[in-house]
Amino acid sequence: MSTQRRRRLATLLKNSGLAGIDPTSIEQAFVHESAAREGAGPSNERLEFFGDAVLGFVTARWLMARYPAASEGELHRRKASLVSGEACAETARRLAIGEVMRLGVGMQQSGGAGNTTILADAFEAFIGALAGVTDLERVAKFIELEHLGHIDRAEGGEADAKTALQEFTQAHFGTTPTYFERAEGPPHDRRFTSQVRIAAETLGEGIGASKKAAQQSAAAMALALLRSRHPEPPRPPEPPAPTGGQVIALRPSTRTKAPQP
Repeated sequence: MSTQRRRRLATLLKNSGLAGIDPTSIEQAFVHESAAREGAGPSNERLEFFGDAVLGFVTARWLMARYPAASEGELHRRKASLVSGEACAETARRLAIGEVMRLGVGMQQSGGAGNTTILADAFEAFIGALAGVTDLERVAKFIELEHLGHIDRAEGGEADAKTALQEFTQAHFGTTPTYFERAEGPPHDRRFTSQVRIAAETLGEGIGASKKAAQQSAAAMALALLRSRHPEPPRPPEPPAPTGGQVIALRPSTRTKAPQP
């Protein structure tokens, strides 16, 4: 492993709250099949399989504790959203996993480091690699802090990402988003990919079983990016209440005055 690559992996571990783990122990998690075919060593597919199981278990346990009154159906819905490819890819992008991916020459040239599926698989493989070199509770803490907490807040606070993105872009740029889709797979198993662009810049990409789901995922990603670029100014503090007395909020009277004689 080169010094530069070792440094990048060490930075990823540090930023993930996992400092102290040997970077060489997680390197395989970021070897895509295309690179493995070109002699880069074993691919991350087996680690992805393991990480998917660990992510599912940790997510289910976390949801049971966080939503004690939720029905089985709601828990299933929340879990499906949190472990989806779109959600995993979103976390992978935030952690800059694309920067440490090893891809085949052709895949690299075609922009594979930003591909949603590749990033989602690498995130799960990263979890699998971590589970193999440290204890489960440490891995669970990483998943809860760096993935579940972020994605769950987005899910709970943004019911319609497309609408929110349109309102944001109109307010800040005076324009509206444009979506571009492509469909892959047989008619009975379609998979849609959507890209959203604002002023010719591609800001988000999503994958879903329907065009609408793919657009919502792409919009959520673009919205998160734009909000990080253009944070809202902090609200001014509330004025302090007078000491020694009680503050009473007065509402305007709605009583109709009697006409004067």
